[in-house]
Amino acid sequence: MRRYVWGALAVLLACSLSVWRLRAQAAETLSGVKRVAVDWPGTEKGSTAVRDRLVQKLKAGGVEIVAEAAQADAVLHGAATIWVSGYVSPSPKSRSAQEAIYRGYASADVTGKDGKVLWSYLVTPRPVGWRGITDDLADQLVHEFVEASRSRSAGETTGSTPPGGNGGSSITGLTGAGATFPAPMYQKWFESFAHARPEIQIQYAAVGSEEGIQKVLTGQADFGATDMPLSEPQLKSANRRMLQVATVLGAVVPIYNVKGAPGELNLTPEVLAGIFLGKIKRWNAPEIHAINKHVHLPDEEIAVIHRSDGSGTTFVWTEYLSKVSAEWKVAEGAGTTVNWPVGKGAAQNEGVAVAVRNTPNSIGYVEFIYALQHELDFAAVRNASGEFVKADLDSVTAAAKTAAIPENGAFELSITNAGGKHVYPIATFTWLLVPMESRDTGKTAAMRDLLRWVLTNGQKQCEGLGYAPLPAEFANRELQAVAALK
Repeated sequence: MRRYVWGALAVLLACSLSVWRLRAQAAETLSGVKRVAVDWPGTEKGSTAVRDRLVQKLKAGGVEIVAEAAQADAVLHGAATIWVSGYVSPSPKSRSAQEAIYRGYASADVTGKDGKVLWSYLVTPRPVGWRGITDDLADQLVHEFVEASRSRSAGETTGSTPPGGNGGSSITGLTGAGATFPAPMYQKWFESFAHARPEIQIQYAAVGSEEGIQKVLTGQADFGATDMPLSEPQLKSANRRMLQVATVLGAVVPIYNVKGAPGELNLTPEVLAGIFLGKIKRWNAPEIHAINKHVHLPDEEIAVIHRSDGSGTTFVWTEYLSKVSAEWKVAEGAGTTVNWPVGKGAAQNEGVAVAVRNTPNSIGYVEFIYALQHELDFAAVRNASGEFVKADLDSVTAAAKTAAIPENGAFELSITNAGGKHVYPIATFTWLLVPMESRDTGKTAAMRDLLRWVLTNGQKQCEGLGYAPLPAEFANRELQAVAALK
């Protein structure tokens, strides 16, 4: 089943280069989409069922579905991945008849004139009662598409090329390095930006936040990417002035591989801190059983997996633990690397995901999208308001809304352990670090145009890969700061 996950994601990441996008669609805004061609290459049964339901619902809503892209106002590109994460008995008295528990996700984006992304979204299953997962995923996508069409009808802009145009013939190269957390989003952004601005070529190495910060501060990269924001004193002490721009929101989730707990585990801040401090050692510990009475947890030792490299994902995780556990704060604190009391390390998000998959009775932490890519179960976490919440777009967006819009240009806001209804507690911004001045005026202009694109058109692509876009007022304040690049 994993090959379908990677195949689906590859389709979405490469869709800006697809032949479908090279056809001339007419729509410049989402509200102008009346005729749609559907590009849904997946042939797996679950994926085609989502597609068929989506097409049916769009037709019922008045959208005309056409066979050829050349006949359409826009093209809807989509993929879905569904897998069985375990089995459950519908009756406690009968263990012979078991029903499958399905997990998965579906993603779609809509492209119009010149391949411009007009809308994108990723959905994960809700508690759907009698409805099956394929109907639920399709219905969510259609609902979000319809709502976006209505809400954007009065406010969309038509420009797909950032200020500066693409009339120049010279090539400007930008190199970046850093966080693995937003790497799938950055990859898609840079491909889409290159479609609009082919004279700007961008190379990005997902080497971890710690190395990305060092590379941009020492001039080895034109920009750095980090999930650990630099403080104002750190920014001012750098050998050159830096602008720190929040680009997108995501989440870190506790992933696990525990027989008997198929995707329905609850964890509290106290339990997470206890496990990673090495004080809660077994899966059937009373502290875990008390919040998971519906799950039969084994009498097995907990295998802890953590990042071995300098990682912004680790910073987010340990910053959260420092906020919810005084003992963790004193003993370990927050950082891109810490002196782990227990467990074994693995490099980058992918390494942790693979290690958890291959290690029975294990727990680790990765970025939300990696948990989906690797078909790993991840737990609901009790937030500051006492509610158990699983990470998804809605709960991460809710966390972002708790952040105050900065008045002084300092965008290093923390939203871990935010309070409020339906807020996922391990959510975070991620940032780009850019030198404020450069002797190469061509690179400065290219970087300024890239950031403007990221904060406007790029935000429309976030939800298609499971990331939450910046609040509009927040992005607008950052656009003002970007104008200061010289």
